[in-house]
Amino acid sequence: MQLLLVASEVFPYSRTGGLADVMAALPEALSRLGVSVTVVSPWWQDLNGEPQEIWRASEPRNGRLQPGPVRVGEIVDGDVRYLFYGTPDFDRPGLYAEDDVERFCRWGRTLLPTLASMGLTFDVLHGHDWAAGLVVAHARLMGLRSVYTVHNLQYQGRWNAQEGFGWTGLPPQNFANVEFHGDINLMKAGLVYADHLTTVSPTYAHEITTAEYGEGLQGVLQVRESAGQLSGILNGLDLERWDPAADPDIQPFHTPAGRQANVELLRQEFGLDDAPILAAVTRLVSQKGMDLLIEALPEVTQDWNVVVLGSGEALLEAALKGWSQHSRVRYVSGMNEPLAHRLYAGSDAFCMPSRFEPCGLSQMIAMRYGSLPVVRETGGLVDSVPTDVGFRFGPADDEALVACLQQARAQVEQPEKWQTRMRRGMALDFSWDASARQYQALYRSLDRGQ
Repeated sequence: MQLLLVASEVFPYSRTGGLADVMAALPEALSRLGVSVTVVSPWWQDLNGEPQEIWRASEPRNGRLQPGPVRVGEIVDGDVRYLFYGTPDFDRPGLYAEDDVERFCRWGRTLLPTLASMGLTFDVLHGHDWAAGLVVAHARLMGLRSVYTVHNLQYQGRWNAQEGFGWTGLPPQNFANVEFHGDINLMKAGLVYADHLTTVSPTYAHEITTAEYGEGLQGVLQVRESAGQLSGILNGLDLERWDPAADPDIQPFHTPAGRQANVELLRQEFGLDDAPILAAVTRLVSQKGMDLLIEALPEVTQDWNVVVLGSGEALLEAALKGWSQHSRVRYVSGMNEPLAHRLYAGSDAFCMPSRFEPCGLSQMIAMRYGSLPVVRETGGLVDSVPTDVGFRFGPADDEALVACLQQARAQVEQPEKWQTRMRRGMALDFSWDASARQYQALYRSLDRGQ
């Protein structure tokens, strides 16, 4: 099987979030199953690595989109082929910008014709998130079967339809398939045109068919679900990258007892007292529910030290900076990979009070490193955090979070029970193998026309 994976970023070549991590691990897992995998993403100017240019051609003017050459670069890593497709719009510093809808329309409408002109053919296309939505639409028009995965329905790729529809390259009769409240919507394009839809956890697959989580697209998703064309496949975890027994950023350990050195080192690093440590490594946005933790800090700090690593909304950052004057609260702005590893390895519990969470990887990493998750019952957190390992709460409010943390704190006082939870969590299998087999079966069903 010849598979084409399409996404806006892929680790280690480009990354802003979890999508890039998925695009690093899933292709490798599929290749181990015998799938011939090609991954294509934009040729960002700030791309890590040096692709070898293998194709260059001209691309005509279309509306406001500027003319100029398109080019394709290649890096082969193991059994996976990475192609980087560049247009002039991407030849500037940084990654995402305000004109991304315009840029990804041009990218999306020209990508497949360019690959075809190079003589490349594929059995199935697998597009990821809104930036690949238009690629999926053009795949349908070209007769290529496709899967489309929603990683986060909140980000949709919208622009004024009067101006933007011409960018898509779609025939006028297809307007309704991408129109959304007077805008074009590239996420909707993927949802409508793909042969099968997936999300990154089974619970999230159902949640997005409801008004609460559907972001206005629940009607489209309900139709696909009723037709048996929507499913959830839980993301896996890169077990080589996240291995507490071989992690160079921590004191390596194999057992719950062996991680105690990391707890003490983290306590010393931040000057914490002997209360248990609650950590969070997160984007500071409403989705992640960190405002709930901030509101709960007066009660939480009676029982816990709290260490937060992340950045995002200015009000949340300011609140955490203010709280960092407290003897039991520490806030580190930005993203710091080695520190993140130390927090997973040295915290007693890991806080994810998300309002919604399509999948989440932090809770998986935390359990693998022996830190017990305290999570809200939503999306992938439900599917990945067993109640005999972590602690879950329902309502998205600070009182429910406080009650859950009090439950966890009471169990800290029972070391044998806490160690049992840790052992269970560290033994969970979050490898990509099971997820990759589910995707492979889905690709095969589409390739056979089922």
